[in-house]
Amino acid sequence: MFIIKPDAFTWGFELTGETGEALIQGLGVLFLMWNVPYVFAVWNPIKFRISLYEAIVMQTIGVFGESLILVSLYGYHPTVQSTVLRFIAFDASGLFALIVAAWITRQRRA
Repeated sequence: MFIIKPDAFTWGFELTGETGEALIQGLGVLFLMWNVPYVFAVWNPIKFRISLYEAIVMQTIGVFGESLILVSLYGYHPTVQSTVLRFIAFDASGLFALIVAAWITRQRRA
């Protein structure tokens, strides 16, 4: 949706106009790129175990990076803070699910 309807999301990042929409579309493209390892990890987490581990690392970076961004906002941007909090919640839940998947499939590998 970031690519198709970027104007619906610019407010959450305190952006406006064509520049803001282009930035949101760029984020949409990045999200698509970042999801490639997840496709393989979901398709066959045993055969493509490395993709599962890559996804865990990506989610971990996301949670920590977004947390640092949140702390750096110092309360001056409540709209952006709420958006970053949603990203943190989404990435943290994804990280938890990936770790559970890695744990469940750990024995089946052998």
